[in-house]
Amino acid sequence: MAQDYNKTLNLPKTDFPMRGNLPKREQPLFQKFDQERLYYKMIEKNEGKPLYVLHDGPPYANGAIHLGTALNKILKDFIVKHKNMSGYQAPYIPGWDTHGLPIELKALKAAGADKNTITPVELRKMCGEFALEHVENQKAQFKSLGVLGDYENPYLTLKPEFEAKQIEVFGEMAKKNFIYKGLKPVYWCPECNTALAEAEIEYAEDPCYSIYVKFNVTEDKGFFEKQGIDKSKVYFVIWTTTTWTLPGNVAICLGPNYDYTLVKNGDEYYVMARELAPSAMEAAGITDYEMVGNFAGSEFEYMKVAHPFLDRESLVIVGDHVTLESGTGCVHTAPGHGVEDFEVCRNYKEIPIVVPVNSDGILTEEAGEFAGLKTDDANKAIAKKLDSTGNLFAIKKIIHQYPHCWRCKSPILFRATEQWFCSVDDFKEDAVKAIKEVNWIPGWGEGRIENMVRDRSDWCISRQRVWGVPIPIVYCEDCGKAIINDQSIQAIADMFRKEGSNSWYEKDPSEFLPADFECPDCHGKKFRKETDIMDVWFDSGCTHASVVDEKNGLRWPADLYLEGADQYRGWFQSSLLTAVATKGTAPYKNVCTHGWVVDGEGRKMSKSMQNGVAPEKIIEQYGTDILRLWVASSDYHADIRISPEILKQLSEGYRKIRNTARYILGNLNGFNPDTDQVSLDDLHELDKWALLKLDALMKKVDEAYNSFDFHIVYHAIHNFCVVDMSNFYLDIIKDRLYCEKADGVDRRAAQTTMYLILDALTRMVAPILAFTSEEIWQSLPHTSSENTESVLFNQMPEPIGITVSDSFMEKWNKIYEIRECAKKALEEKRAAKVIGSSLDANVIIHCNQETAQFLEGFKDDLQTIFIVSGVEISQDGTGEFNFEEQGLSIDVVKATGEKCERCWMYSDTVGSHPEHPTLCSRCASVVE
Repeated sequence: MAQDYNKTLNLPKTDFPMRGNLPKREQPLFQKFDQERLYYKMIEKNEGKPLYVLHDGPPYANGAIHLGTALNKILKDFIVKHKNMSGYQAPYIPGWDTHGLPIELKALKAAGADKNTITPVELRKMCGEFALEHVENQKAQFKSLGVLGDYENPYLTLKPEFEAKQIEVFGEMAKKNFIYKGLKPVYWCPECNTALAEAEIEYAEDPCYSIYVKFNVTEDKGFFEKQGIDKSKVYFVIWTTTTWTLPGNVAICLGPNYDYTLVKNGDEYYVMARELAPSAMEAAGITDYEMVGNFAGSEFEYMKVAHPFLDRESLVIVGDHVTLESGTGCVHTAPGHGVEDFEVCRNYKEIPIVVPVNSDGILTEEAGEFAGLKTDDANKAIAKKLDSTGNLFAIKKIIHQYPHCWRCKSPILFRATEQWFCSVDDFKEDAVKAIKEVNWIPGWGEGRIENMVRDRSDWCISRQRVWGVPIPIVYCEDCGKAIINDQSIQAIADMFRKEGSNSWYEKDPSEFLPADFECPDCHGKKFRKETDIMDVWFDSGCTHASVVDEKNGLRWPADLYLEGADQYRGWFQSSLLTAVATKGTAPYKNVCTHGWVVDGEGRKMSKSMQNGVAPEKIIEQYGTDILRLWVASSDYHADIRISPEILKQLSEGYRKIRNTARYILGNLNGFNPDTDQVSLDDLHELDKWALLKLDALMKKVDEAYNSFDFHIVYHAIHNFCVVDMSNFYLDIIKDRLYCEKADGVDRRAAQTTMYLILDALTRMVAPILAFTSEEIWQSLPHTSSENTESVLFNQMPEPIGITVSDSFMEKWNKIYEIRECAKKALEEKRAAKVIGSSLDANVIIHCNQETAQFLEGFKDDLQTIFIVSGVEISQDGTGEFNFEEQGLSIDVVKATGEKCERCWMYSDTVGSHPEHPTLCSRCASVVE
């Protein structure tokens, strides 16, 4: 009976499936991570190692996560896992931002409640329940992303211990006189009915009318009489894009050193900057005019003009903030509606601060006949009034960038109100110094945040809402003084820590202040509480103090903050300011930023364009590891594109890595690393080449992980699997694996090499492919020294340390090139149906003497390297296929001899063994 020689081959065998089927296969692993407390075991295993603290910026707990959130959490997970596999203990404590207006509004809507009839405590309880529900929802979503963390003990800004620490931070800043209350113009949202911080402002295009308005001179100190001009014929012409602010006008500001002129038109004279006069006259459609005189702006200071529609005068003043970029050089100044206006008017004690608009954006009685109008309606009515009185010099429709509320997307107002502020000016230089001591990734981040801090003078930290941390101020009922001292702050912090901040609304000050507490000014003992709450950016800006500085197992400052680039004006900055104000230095050593997620065409994702994709949809279709691979493959510092085409391409890249792992696992069947590994000295040159490539990969991957360049990690590993492994090494060693003696040194050398490669690869991809790496690890044979429970409980691989001559890699790189030439020639013959498989062919290489001598050194291995039945080297003639760059040509001919039934190679030795007449001598000896 004929023998079945297929049974004598060492064919691959593994339970590791070819198809990932990730959406289905990941679910049991996800549950395993949770049930077996993988995170906690990882942290416990690394006890005693140096700490690495990545501090989590808190997402907002008011809805499902989006792709930007997924991107952020996955990036952090890469770092935490890599650090825990690189000699560190790297805890990850997730946190949530749980206060603020969006939660307040959504909680009211969800409950169908009316904010005007519900008590503060009832509203706060509803908001707390709403926030905690979304914390749990987001927590489950983060776990589904394969993100490990201390989900049993997250930090929440609504926790009493967090709020208490925030109160103490506020107290430290107040003790240094950085906190004050004052009347200043702030960003105000009439829809949300609260002050806003700079970080809560978005700029968007806004159509409006720009108008030029004439203010008639009433007092000129005799200036125009000297020019022979009747002052009643002279007008200062201002320009504005916010017509509704004109009722707040109390001054006109000129640049003290700019050149001004009197523009004569008929019997009227208009004061304008000489440089801007032509464009202003063009806007008015006036071509027949002349410019009379040349004066410095300072010469007009303290003149007075009549308000164009209210019974009062405005003062002409000077200020360095005036520019000649647009308008007339005569700046409409309403200190109740602009910071620069407010600041310049402080130089003139006689100027009042007028704020003729209320919190709902409706003009008050101070606006005269326009009282009761919303600002949009007032724009039209005021323009019409100016036109009827002859004070409207010109009007033009424009579209400009205007600040909008980041929550409701409505245009904001600049409105002077009594607010609590942090004086950034008082410690600005310390903040800038701290910025320079931080490593910013990318490097341009340093300049961005430095410019933002330098441009900032005050931080409005009070909000006129209910859901948040109350501003811990009590007022003396007798003298009205605001009291902030160590005694009051500590008493309030202690109450919050013990009972939570709801107690602020439930208790009278006498119930939590010390019995002997009194007003330091008048010694009064009756007090009332501040009703405003703190800006939520102050909440999150204190996490470095309440989490990093206090949480068990962490230390201050954090090693890394990693968030979106919008946080330069948000969390990065609020954290910096509170840290510098209280501790004198930055709360982080490194700051890394990522861009926005956009669609395949680079467009921002939005509901209106219907181009957004929920993370769970991608997970359902492709699997979590494909989503994580998308993050890893992207240069995330810029905007990151995602589309079905991109995900399909990544799925193919994933398949290449998975198939490499599967092929190796199949050929490691029965291999015991403890007993079957051969020494490095017994490896073939090709095996050593593969391990040298692995060493180079490990070095590149290690450097990329440490610099957070995850796209380099992915592409390096992918290229290694495709180019170095599948296309070269693993392709060449098939014959050794399948046909050589199962436990022979040659096959064991190949298995040893593959084991070392896959063991290292699995560790390198573990931070990225959260589920697949565990799947491979459980299928991979291990040494007794390895932790088999999880790949994460093992360290990143270290170089094998193969030693070779300097010319070794150069030699094998040349062989690689020649093999590529041979593959092209064989493929041509296969396409022409001259041969079937490459083993049906012999290859004749025509080359010069130098190349021939080089190839002779590989003579015994060339047919295995080229995967053909024979190789001949010739220095005569020219082959059919010419490869000029390599200095050779190739002929492909039908193989000679008989085909071996076992290895399928053609050989003259087939039939030489009487017991196995269909086998070549090599296969016959193996079978024997």
